[in-house]
Amino acid sequence: MSEYDYEALGLVAGLEIHQQLDTATKLFCACPTERREPENAVRTFSRYLHPTTSELGELDEAAVEESRVDREFEYLAFDTTCLVEEDDEPPGRVDDEALDVALQIADLLDMTVVDQAHVMRKIVVDGSNTSGFQRSALIGQDGQIETDAGPVGVEDLLLEEESAGRVAETDAGVRYSLDRLGIPLVEIGTRPDIGTPEQAREAAERIGMLLRSTGTVKRGLGTIRQDVNVSIADGARVEIKGVQALDQIDEIVRLEVRRQVELLDVADELAERDAAVGSPQDVTDVFADTDSGVIRGALDDGGRVQAVPLYGFDGLVGRELQPDRRFGTELSDHAKRHGAGGIFHTDELPAYGVTEAEVGALRETVDAGPEDAVAIVADDPETAELAIDAVAERAQTGIEGVPEETRDATDEGTTRYLRPLPGAARMYPETDVPPVEPDPSDVERPELLTETVERYQSEYGLDAGLAEQVAYGRRMPLFERAVDAGVDATFAAGVLESTLTELRRDGVAVDRLTDEHLLGTLRLVADDDLAKEGVDEVLETLADDPDLDPEAAVEAAGLAGVSEDEVRDAVADVVERNADQVEQEGMGAFSALMGECMGALRGKADGEVVSDALREEIGKRT
Repeated sequence: MSEYDYEALGLVAGLEIHQQLDTATKLFCACPTERREPENAVRTFSRYLHPTTSELGELDEAAVEESRVDREFEYLAFDTTCLVEEDDEPPGRVDDEALDVALQIADLLDMTVVDQAHVMRKIVVDGSNTSGFQRSALIGQDGQIETDAGPVGVEDLLLEEESAGRVAETDAGVRYSLDRLGIPLVEIGTRPDIGTPEQAREAAERIGMLLRSTGTVKRGLGTIRQDVNVSIADGARVEIKGVQALDQIDEIVRLEVRRQVELLDVADELAERDAAVGSPQDVTDVFADTDSGVIRGALDDGGRVQAVPLYGFDGLVGRELQPDRRFGTELSDHAKRHGAGGIFHTDELPAYGVTEAEVGALRETVDAGPEDAVAIVADDPETAELAIDAVAERAQTGIEGVPEETRDATDEGTTRYLRPLPGAARMYPETDVPPVEPDPSDVERPELLTETVERYQSEYGLDAGLAEQVAYGRRMPLFERAVDAGVDATFAAGVLESTLTELRRDGVAVDRLTDEHLLGTLRLVADDDLAKEGVDEVLETLADDPDLDPEAAVEAAGLAGVSEDEVRDAVADVVERNADQVEQEGMGAFSALMGECMGALRGKADGEVVSDALREEIGKRT
């Protein structure tokens, strides 16, 4: 794909960063913030959710569309689940620790903190909140970050409760896990000051660095999500949800620009053709004897086939907008949103068991000529009607240009339709939580990770790459604890950033190792109770049996330290067995014999001690 002239296209982009905070308890209750496995749930309960009006009596369009699909929401409850999480008890006050972290973040973003924070309810009826809304409070405004392409304004900082974790689709609806619901979350929204895909990625990286600098944000997949708002001059604002990888942001912006450019080209061509969308109609009789598996399956289950003629659309429904996504895919997204499995359209037929004769009969039934296209949906009667109406509506907006909407990011960097853009009607005051008066003077600005990297280089002598790896890594606090405990900084960094990675690649369950396992093992080396060469085996032993402490793991692995005399005896045995090689090569035999000596001692002795003993023993014989 060739790069666009983004300035000429009028590209405008902004970011919304959602970051979970690593606090002891949830935002409105005393439950822990640790995630749980679904199989550890102790019970389940179900709810049906419906949209409610705002304080002005208005209904949010996105919530209304969500409610059109009747679904049951099932929730997994754990031994730590409380009545607040189940929405059977009013929430508590805003968690003080979460508020302090939010104030730190506001300071790092150079934001003005509000005098009084009021909690609001944001209507969400997709089942991700048991209450049907998410609680959110504005904490700061009018901040700024710097990028190479210029400053990017930060419009607002909100402190929110995280939604429940989606576990699975069920026959009746969706299953959620309540372990995630209520974890404190900050939402950071930038101004639309971003003009290129590269600047979008740089802005996200900068905000991510500032967040991690607090040392109180959760790490790992799903703990940070980036939403990207993108528009071009003749297009429309599109909100792309759920970007989890920073290295995807620039590609997502590029592909959204491409999608909008292609949609505008489609709209121009449709205008030239004087295109129109016809009325949906039942065409079940056309497919009464069909051999198409999809259509036959729907009809055998009592379903119907609905069609909509798209006058002037021939060849354009199959137009590619993004890699492997066509205009027809956009229509299909809307059908799927209303419960259907997808659509067929005449730009791709005959295919999928649909014959040329059936395509001809279909065109004749809906009065479609060769310059027209037809889209069909086969499903149960109600779903088919809802889905074909949605297809017709989306086709109509295709004539008009680019629709404003919320889209979902895919792993490939493309996007799919999710729902209409939410509006102000989804917000109304929370009456159960009193306002709080944030005091920015109560918090200290943390050291930035960029500053931490410089300190690790100057104070500990780490090279630039290792210093950055440690500072930006998940185990940075553990590294600092280890160095404070007297562990050599370079050795500690190597174990935490390299050794653990290598063990994981070798299939060792390093995720079972606790900070105390790791710190204890490092301290054994610092206290000369374990040779560096034995660290791998001790960590493997601890991963196999996490109930052991590091000292017990040393014993279990047979790595209890040996005396200096025992080292000399083992080295002397190796040299004796290789006397001829030593006589011929002298010190040239050192490297080969060193490996044999370390193998004989099985990591029980430090390499430097063994090296000294081996040099001395070879010297005696040459």
